[in-house]
Amino acid sequence: MERKLLVGITGASGAPYAVAFLKLLKRLGIGNQVVISRAAEEVLRHETGLSPEDLLRFTERIFREDELSAPPASGSAPYRGMVIIPCSMGTLSAVARGAARNLLQRAADVMLKERKPLVLVVRETPFNLIHLRNMLAAAEAGATIYPAMPAFYHRPRDLQEMVEFFVQRLAEFLGLEVQGLRRWEGL
Repeated sequence: MERKLLVGITGASGAPYAVAFLKLLKRLGIGNQVVISRAAEEVLRHETGLSPEDLLRFTERIFREDELSAPPASGSAPYRGMVIIPCSMGTLSAVARGAARNLLQRAADVMLKERKPLVLVVRETPFNLIHLRNMLAAAEAGATIYPAMPAFYHRPRDLQEMVEFFVQRLAEFLGLEVQGLRRWEGL
């Protein structure tokens, strides 16, 4: 049984991270499916010029947030884990409080109850106290908070290189082997 990775995309700014992550998963041969929020569809179009259907080049299937009876809503679905990239503060709040008002939130709740990896690539700045408390609650429930904070030690030439490095690090964090990842080797 193949165990796919579930990728959630919310309406926080950061759609290029989601697209780059899906492209990397495709390149690595990692099966994946996407759950996308309505707000994410708008942000995706605005920040990348892509439609959700364009993502089908990099994923096997796309679920809309109102498809509450889709496979990601059940713990019996064969997912290895879930990454929400980017993760809005509204989605973080729902995850931290166990709210499951749509498929994306329900899928995250399923990952926690099934003790499968749930990685939240939060995208907001600055954080207020509510955001920080929600991150703590989500982490205490078993999620990993993985903020979208780019690195500079690999001396990126442009924004795309920064995004790609971030998603490569994320993939490696998930236990995927990424060839050619530039690592810190000291000064």
